[in-house]
Amino acid sequence: MPSGTAAEDRASAYLQQQGLKPVARNWRCRQGELDLVMRDGGTLVFVEVRSRASAAFGGAGASITQAKQAKLIRAAEHYLLQHPHRGACRFDAVLIDGNALQWLKNAFEVSA
Repeated sequence: MPSGTAAEDRASAYLQQQGLKPVARNWRCRQGELDLVMRDGGTLVFVEVRSRASAAFGGAGASITQAKQAKLIRAAEHYLLQHPHRGACRFDAVLIDGNALQWLKNAFEVSA
């Protein structure tokens, strides 16, 4: 299983190959941490990177719980207070299970 840094390196490189542009990495505040912040055209993308040795026991995707989503949303809201953005925003996830990488666009949505 790659380390957190190695997984983020791999995810960032993959997303850049797909045309996304890096904005921030490991952005921290009291509400939590944003692994990657990227730009996809006019859309600001908050990317959660999860890595597991294998897909057993639900794999990397199962680790993004409702509580984790809420924490990411709070961190993103705080980021936007410090870095205003007028366009759309979305939450993506890059899941790495062993050697397999999966990119989930709009991995979850913010409910009003």
